[in-house]
Amino acid sequence: LTCLTEHRRAVVLEITVLGSYIRYERGMRYARQRVRIARVGPCSCGRASDRFADAGWGRAGWRTVTGSCAGCAADRMSISFPGFARLAGERLTVSAAPGTAAAAPPRPEAGGTVPELVAEAALLQARLDWFQSELAKVIDRDEP
Repeated sequence: LTCLTEHRRAVVLEITVLGSYIRYERGMRYARQRVRIARVGPCSCGRASDRFADAGWGRAGWRTVTGSCAGCAADRMSISFPGFARLAGERLTVSAAPGTAAAAPPRPEAGGTVPELVAEAALLQARLDWFQSELAKVIDRDEP
């Protein structure tokens, strides 16, 4: 998953599951599931991440965070991995991948809103296509 460019900054979760499940297009939802390990990749500058920092984008009422090193997160709201694990409870372990660069300058990150809007537009288009096909069935049925 993290080999793809659009998912490179994703946090990979290891989850324990129990009970019945519902299968969705991109995964499953179990009756009982608990996140046990969160694996965080390196910071965008190449150093190992040691905290979650505000990513600078999100939805109303939700803060989006990303793995970051202390230097890159200096001017953003952040929480260390041990602090996050303590707040999450239930024995969550947060592990960071080793960095790939000793001290590379930080790169500006894309806001993330364009890919999110593209996904929303694709979902709306799929729903519109479904609605039009259902409407066509109703119209064909009502015509004499």
